[in-house]
Amino acid sequence: MPLKAITTISIVGLLCIAAYALFQLLIDTNPPAPKKELLVYCGITMIHPMSEIASIIEQREDVKISFIKGGSGNLLNSIKFNRIGDLYLPGSESYIEQSKAEGLVTRTAHVGFNKAAMMVREGNPKSIQPGLDALNNPDLYVVIGDPDSGSIGKETKKILSAAGIFDQVMKNAKELTTDSKRLVEVLKKGEADLVINWYATSTWKENASDIEAISIDDKYAVKKQLILGLLTFSKYPDIANKIMDYAASAEGQRIFDRYGLYKID
Repeated sequence: MPLKAITTISIVGLLCIAAYALFQLLIDTNPPAPKKELLVYCGITMIHPMSEIASIIEQREDVKISFIKGGSGNLLNSIKFNRIGDLYLPGSESYIEQSKAEGLVTRTAHVGFNKAAMMVREGNPKSIQPGLDALNNPDLYVVIGDPDSGSIGKETKKILSAAGIFDQVMKNAKELTTDSKRLVEVLKKGEADLVINWYATSTWKENASDIEAISIDDKYAVKKQLILGLLTFSKYPDIANKIMDYAASAEGQRIFDRYGLYKID
């Protein structure tokens, strides 16, 4: 091959390499914009349906949705302290009312229902009978939620106070715990005989074979509305509103119902 042709090919090759290097440099210095990321504060009992809804919205809107989960009261304290995030879903409407009064929540949407129940290990090995008086039995290892940390504790106090036995049960209880997750754990591990927890937790597939619910009389335990709130300092209120709209839609109701959080007797 003539020297001139070889030289030409070499120059063209070098130019191609230089162009490719420049292209890579441009890519490296201009990375794609990061996805919008929303933050949801969610009570533990509602994390399953909200995670499912979040996955749907993430696909539709090309965003990322992260969760902070815990007891509703503890979550509210985090919101007050951090003043960041987009949505708040506690286990009791009273926390939303408090949030609105303190200027933390603007728009709200009803997404489901919650109801408390007594719970024992599957098969009820201690033959515990219906009725709140069982919580006063000193022979039973009773665990209840702390009224100051989560929605189930707050609801438990209302139920027991209405029945006139709150102080007695507090004295008989062997442990106060922060949230519904721990109430599930103590039963599944055989550490407790009797708890009060949100009914929905007994229906989940990971718990259904280990936990049995005992209904509490409707005059003490009533259905509680689950209210999703838009935080006033949301960075992406347009997307947050889409999450709320979907959660409150017929499709969203079906998702909540699959986790025992809509059609409750």
